[in-house]
Amino acid sequence: MPLILSTHALHPKASAMLAAAGELRIASAFDAATLAREATDADIVVVRAPLPEALFSTARKLKAAIRHGAGLDMIPMDAATAAGVLVANVPGVNARSVAEHVFFAILALLRRFRSMDRDLREKGWLAGRAHADGNHELSGRTIGIVGLGAVGQTVGHMAAHGFGLNVVATTRSARAAPDGVRFLPVDELVRESDIVVLCCPLTPETRGLMSAERIALMKPGALLINVSRGPVIDDAALIEALRENRIGGAALDVFAEQPLPADHPYFGFDNVVITPHMAGITEESMMRMGVGAAEETVRVLQGGLPVNLRNPEAVGRYRQRFPASEKGQSGSSEGT
Repeated sequence: MPLILSTHALHPKASAMLAAAGELRIASAFDAATLAREATDADIVVVRAPLPEALFSTARKLKAAIRHGAGLDMIPMDAATAAGVLVANVPGVNARSVAEHVFFAILALLRRFRSMDRDLREKGWLAGRAHADGNHELSGRTIGIVGLGAVGQTVGHMAAHGFGLNVVATTRSARAAPDGVRFLPVDELVRESDIVVLCCPLTPETRGLMSAERIALMKPGALLINVSRGPVIDDAALIEALRENRIGGAALDVFAEQPLPADHPYFGFDNVVITPHMAGITEESMMRMGVGAAEETVRVLQGGLPVNLRNPEAVGRYRQRFPASEKGQSGSSEGT
């Protein structure tokens, strides 16, 4: 039977699908050495943790690395392609979960939830209620969205049609602006927005995107929300801005270093909402991501190419390695 290695446990429905297609194993740990060792005989790897480049030179049977989710930064694409390993993902299926998290975090900041909840529990009713004087409504503000993939589009739709926000956005693609969205260059977006939401992938262009210079462009009361990847923000610059009260606050779900150390400065701010890279994780999204990854796995094991193939340039080398595989259309290259 083909061996399917998943870096993490999966939704029961996805596990059942994969167990019917082959031998499903869950990695005993997700450090680089363990993953490289345990993937040696794998036909498919389902990816929820960063894969080491070495894995692609030692896993001789490996046909595909299937991302459980959308972001591809966990997979060394050049190494996979050079080895003739197909890479696929499951785009868009957790967009609703991430977008709902964005508004949960924004409202928590505008309503001073962390301070209110702490003082209510520790000091009593009146101490908690006193924070209401500094609360703010969401409606009528301007939200700036960096990245208009599935998550960014869902955030924009909720913002315009659910909360009555003015929506501006910036994106690398040449697509037309969705209804009710106005495109701006990133610096103008940062200047104009009351809330800046980072939904972009991590690329060489977006690494350090929110630099000290850009954070300095933000309005004094503006909020910064990051549901993309940690390195998109210059942490030292954001910490300095928070200490000097130059912005209103931040909500951070992703970090350059994960897990975030317990003594990290971010934990010391009442106007910072911290979550452990869980914006896209709900019961519903885990089912959709798991089933999507399982469907792509089954498709490859049956001789096809992934629907969401992300490195079509690897197909030639893949066909050389597995000449019995079906020679058909390459998968879709649409992204999020």
